[in-house]
Amino acid sequence: MPDDRSPYNKSEDDSGLQRTHEALHRWVIVRHATVWHPPTDVYELDGRLIVVVEIAGMRDNEFSVVLQGQRLVISGVRERVTRRDCAYHQLEIPFGEFRTEVNVPWPVTHEDVTANYRDGLLRVELPHAPTQRIQIISVDNADEPDSPDHSPDRQAKE
Repeated sequence: MPDDRSPYNKSEDDSGLQRTHEALHRWVIVRHATVWHPPTDVYELDGRLIVVVEIAGMRDNEFSVVLQGQRLVISGVRERVTRRDCAYHQLEIPFGEFRTEVNVPWPVTHEDVTANYRDGLLRVELPHAPTQRIQIISVDNADEPDSPDHSPDRQAKE
């Protein structure tokens, strides 16, 4: 005859097993082994590239915002605040190390980049770098009639 006792219906005699069973159902261990990517919007407005990252539960100083050439890298770690005597039933909010990368379509002056964090959104503004204007001066002016190389005295000597 099969044993009618299932692992979910332990008697008081099996108190050690009952506690083990409760502990298994009470604590859930979740670890994120990979870097996750927060939702990120990128758009252009008034000559600036605007990058908005949705990342609630952080503080201003917990972000790393790095501009490497024309690649913007935003990263950090969002810690999960856990309660001791709590049994979690659903865990969908990502935590741990995060990273998002954006290719910037134009040169940017690093000093003009701004970032602010408010209401769970990190906003980074990357304005166009001023275009470089190089003044070109003609150095070869030997063909011009007023140049010293074409003076009548010079031609007579040759």
